[in-house]
Amino acid sequence: MTKTFKWIAVAGVAATVTACASPEVVDTKQMGDTKLSCMQLVAEIQEATEFERKAQKEKGVTGTNVAAAVIFWPAIIGTYYNANEAIDAAKERKEYLVELSTKKGCSI
Repeated sequence: MTKTFKWIAVAGVAATVTACASPEVVDTKQMGDTKLSCMQLVAEIQEATEFERKAQKEKGVTGTNVAAAVIFWPAIIGTYYNANEAIDAAKERKEYLVELSTKKGCSI
């Protein structure tokens, strides 16, 4: 096996592991948010809560995280960093949506 091929194999495994373990980072503000009804705002807040929950779960001991640690340990750092970004983004989105609902006079 050549050195280049080994490097490509390691990079491919690392990309696969980190791609599978990356929770979605939501945009804090989305187009059309200001036009949402109170019920739609509640649904969006619940969705942001779900994004946060999934991101928190990625920080735990999962099969993907264990594989990342064994096969290519820097991947686990990427997963934790991405999870923290996703958690922060979800929290910021919820705060923004609550602020919008307050301005609209919604009772959440």
